Amino acid sequence: MLNKLSDNVYYLSNQDDKERPTLGIIYGEQYSLIIDSGNSTQHAKDFLLEIEKLNVPPVKYVVITHAHWDHFLGMNEFDATVIVNSQTNEMLKEWQSYRFDDHSLQEYENTNQMSAKCIEIIKADIPNRDSFKLKSPDVIFEKTLTIDLGNKICILEKINSTHTDDSTIIYIPEEKVIFLGDCAYGTTTNSLFHYKQSLLLPMIKDIQKYDAEMFLLGHESICDSNEMNIYWEELTTASRVVKSTSLENAIEYFKVENKRGPNDNELFFIKAFVNDHIIQSQ
Repeated sequence: MLNKLSDNVYYLSNQDDKERPTLGIIYGEQYSLIIDSGNSTQHAKDFLLEIEKLNVPPVKYVVITHAHWDHFLGMNEFDATVIVNSQTNEMLKEWQSYRFDDHSLQEYENTNQMSAKCIEIIKADIPNRDSFKLKSPDVIFEKTLTIDLGNKICILEKINSTHTDDSTIIYIPEEKVIFLGDCAYGTTTNSLFHYKQSLLLPMIKDIQKYDAEMFLLGHESICDSNEMNIYWEELTTASRVVKSTSLENAIEYFKVENKRGPNDNELFFIKAFVNDHIIQSQ
């Protein structure tokens, strides 16, 4: 079921149990634009069935926020112009070379090219896998791209991100809505979950320059500006106290600077920034 955010913006909520991220649709007087194509053929089909229930203009564009499999493997189901930034395009080229039969998937799992969860979803939700081949994007942009859907502007921008190096956000000025994909999350490197500390403040600056009141995230669905401000504050407060690979020192710095101990979220972020220092020191 689609959730209505405004007269022109709807979204399909994330489903963590199925590794399905939030998907969005924005429409103007002439065209509709999709944000992320889903983690599989079935995810995309489910989304398209929901869109059919709306009286909206035809889908002309699909924007992929970044090149993680759960956001693009449904791409082939959309008869539309697929848009990515240039870095996402380069990362997708590897996936375009993949085969999806059982033998190939086993090889990819053995060599850590695909996760076990990814392969599980592919086997369950992509029929005719033996002949499946991911198509190429149609439009590649560098930094920004503006799309007019017919009296409805969408601004695409490749930004700094603590999650991936190829994150695209989508801002709809008239609605004061911004789709962030997964850009505001951390990532895992060498089995360590971390936030890229050097990119935290540049990322927040890139996002906060837009006058947004509602934020769509890949795996939380929706946050209002108050919730996002709390998230940014907890992240930046945690980041400020992490100066080395010592968790003990970071917690001590936190107590001195804030005259209290960290809450559960802040402690989680502190550990993630400490992990970032560990990764940088390796």
